[in-house]
Amino acid sequence: MRRMTSGLALAFALLVAASCGDETTASGGTASAEPSSRLTITVRESADSTGSTWTLTCDPAGGDHPDPAAACRALDKANDPFGPVSADMMCTEQYGGPQTASIEGEWNGRTVNASYERTDGCEITRWDALAAVLGPGPT
Repeated sequence: MRRMTSGLALAFALLVAASCGDETTASGGTASAEPSSRLTITVRESADSTGSTWTLTCDPAGGDHPDPAAACRALDKANDPFGPVSADMMCTEQYGGPQTASIEGEWNGRTVNASYERTDGCEITRWDALAAVLGPGPT
């Protein structure tokens, strides 16, 4: 009887362990049926261009973005990726190009509606932090 009880306990433990697998995604989260984030990203080369629009989902990484895994990692790594430049920030007066971008949707339960441009040093730095999401800008 003791052997049977030990065998049942071992089988139960193995069954529980197998059903609790932790499949890690490219952005470091645990895979689930529904993505935790859904974003629409639009990047324009200039004010009068139609631009490119992609969808991006994370946890798990997906959508029609050119590299969803890298984009999700960049968003995870960035410090407040959707926050604007602080009003009291001193920024270098340099022009990085006419590119603009917007990101809308939901990120980890937070509503996102952010705009990006390359009009000064702070905005260029902000863009560069999300280069895997928005594209590298001009070279």
